[in-house]
Amino acid sequence: MAENNKANMTVPEMKLELVPVPVSDVDRAKAFYEKAGFTLGVDTRPSEGMRVVQFTPPGSACTIVFGTGMGEITAMKPGSVKGLHLVVDNIDTARSALMKRGIEVGEITDFKSVKYASFSDPDGNSWLLQEFPPEVRQPGQSFFKEDDK
Repeated sequence: MAENNKANMTVPEMKLELVPVPVSDVDRAKAFYEKAGFTLGVDTRPSEGMRVVQFTPPGSACTIVFGTGMGEITAMKPGSVKGLHLVVDNIDTARSALMKRGIEVGEITDFKSVKYASFSDPDGNSWLLQEFPPEVRQPGQSFFKEDDK
């Protein structure tokens, strides 16, 4: 009986693939994310007053979305998303690449061997570059390599 209940409680695989990022000016945000090296996947106007723009960070399976006329998504306060993490293999390389593209990136901070550097879009939505040291990366985690153990 307990076995049957456990089977009924199994949750199927779910993948986070789209995160809303509220902005006040769609074209300004689009220019910023292009400058940051994100890949434009969608820029469409499916109806009058509605615009949907989607960008994907390099190497990511998750996309961000912003635009106009999308109900609760566009009703969010611009700049209210904080601490979106971009996990990188080498934070120095990632930070340098963004800075070469003209993106202001904060200094690297080291918190118990996990390194962070932050940047924000023009509305103040904040992003964190995050690097785990190779020796603490686990199987299934980004940038894990068996030979780092």
